[in-house]
Amino acid sequence: MNAPSCNPSPDEAGWVRICRIEDIPALGARRVARSRGLDVAVFRTAGDRIFALLDRCPHRGGPLSQGIVFDQRVACPLHNWTIGLADGQAAAPDEGCTPTFQVRVTGGEIWLRADELAHHAVDLTRPVAGPGRCAGTVRSPACPASPVNAE
Repeated sequence: MNAPSCNPSPDEAGWVRICRIEDIPALGARRVARSRGLDVAVFRTAGDRIFALLDRCPHRGGPLSQGIVFDQRVACPLHNWTIGLADGQAAAPDEGCTPTFQVRVTGGEIWLRADELAHHAVDLTRPVAGPGRCAGTVRSPACPASPVNAE
């Protein structure tokens, strides 16, 4: 099941309005498309907490927006890795992280930073095949624990 996309609209203070909280189902997600880089997944917990992560599992690049949200975590739909919504960290014994994005909730509306949408983690891609870590990887400054395919 694909998570529907939100249509962002900018404001003058450096934040982008994504959608209203109720536009995301409890324990669900929405994707925010960017002009460069992978989509951002915006998650809503059962307690209406909102988090945003790059829509990419650090393991094999699975779309986290299609995962199962529980507590303050999401289970990747490909291999069931559990990723923390607050910090993007994989739960032990798995290792790695996915970049997080700042979130602001005001008057029931969800906002993300425009500069992060434009520049944060735009170099990360989904792995084509093979393990998430191999000899030909470099670390991303956006998330030092996440490998990125070297070019």
